[in-house]
Amino acid sequence: MNIVKEVNPHFEDFIFDWGSKIYFLVGGYGSSKSYHAALKVILKLLEEKRTCLVVREVFGTIRDSCYSLLKEIVEDMGLFEQVHFVGAPSQVRFSNGSLIIFKGMDKPAKLKSINNVSMVWVEECSELKYAGFEELLGRLRHPSLPLYMILTTNPIARSNWTYKHFFQKRNVSDDDLYEKRILRVGNTYYHHSVASDNLFLPASYIAQLDEMKNYDPDLYRIARLGRFGVNGLLVLPQFEIKSHDDVMEAVDRLPHSSYRVGMDFGFEESYNAVVRMAIDKENKWLYLYWEYYQNHMTDDETADALHEFVETRERIKADSAEPKAIRYYQKRGFNMVATHKSNGGSRHSRLDNTRKVKRFRRIICSDRCRHCIAELKELTYAKDRDNEIIPDEFNIDPHTFSAIWYGLDDYDVADIKHHFRKEDFGL
Repeated sequence: MNIVKEVNPHFEDFIFDWGSKIYFLVGGYGSSKSYHAALKVILKLLEEKRTCLVVREVFGTIRDSCYSLLKEIVEDMGLFEQVHFVGAPSQVRFSNGSLIIFKGMDKPAKLKSINNVSMVWVEECSELKYAGFEELLGRLRHPSLPLYMILTTNPIARSNWTYKHFFQKRNVSDDDLYEKRILRVGNTYYHHSVASDNLFLPASYIAQLDEMKNYDPDLYRIARLGRFGVNGLLVLPQFEIKSHDDVMEAVDRLPHSSYRVGMDFGFEESYNAVVRMAIDKENKWLYLYWEYYQNHMTDDETADALHEFVETRERIKADSAEPKAIRYYQKRGFNMVATHKSNGGSRHSRLDNTRKVKRFRRIICSDRCRHCIAELKELTYAKDRDNEIIPDEFNIDPHTFSAIWYGLDDYDVADIKHHFRKEDFGL
């Protein structure tokens, strides 16, 4: 069967190379590494009968990432007669007997029933724990076929296991990879890519990435340059303080649809924190203009203190991990709703929420929000024993930051991680 598919030239060697056991793809946003990993899997399973395991840390994220990419490619190539998607997602079955199955590392027990897996694709592998990576290596076994593992990720801090395993432990220089773009070390094939390698990306998207250099150099290095490491200690270098009158003058010009309220619950050492904010969507600025911050307060005492929200009917987004508290406030007349489940305290969600806030070009805080200022102005990343930054842990427990996370639960600052469409590949 002859297949014609236009691909980005930087990925041609990767797609057709089968000389290594492990393929480690790291790069910036929009570089198309995940797309070409999915294409590589499809081509191999069409060529010979195999079972491929596709994995993410959280199973619920697979449908909108790996599954949708695989389905899009099959549709674009007109292969629905040979490739059948069963469930949403459950399996992908090929007419030659090949099979793709999907699992999440949040349910590791389900991996034990899988047999004869000769290929594994791990999307966003930096989200996994190292023990999960080792578990997947152990699942790669077949009596006759060569074994392959494909790992795709954006770079994060050098404290992540991906950097330690693929660079430090093997004495491989990441700078060498950035220069040469493709390396083969032992049984591992290294591939580095950036948005410029994706010839189908709109110029406006790359310009958007380039703008990060001016307001968040750390995210610029990751998103645009595709390089590991967080050098800056400040979590929110774009945080600034303005007089309350100036902030409110700007907020009052924004439509009410841009207003958000988030609440973090606390009692003993933690605090009940409520933050009112407003979003300037055009400029991607975030205004913080009102706060409530107290501990040692029971729910009824806090409800009394926040009674104005009953009258204004402002919607408050609160931590979904506290359904009992949310139900109490609802009974008291508050327009309070829970965040999406993934916005709890999991490591994955903390990192995603931090990245979301960091994408604002400016975070402008009223000088009356003294607890926001105290917690966020000099908020820094925690460090591990090797003095490396931990990207989802901080020097303090910033309750106002959590309240901001919850308030922004249903808002995307910018669609920085590009969702590919047919038009992006000239189809």
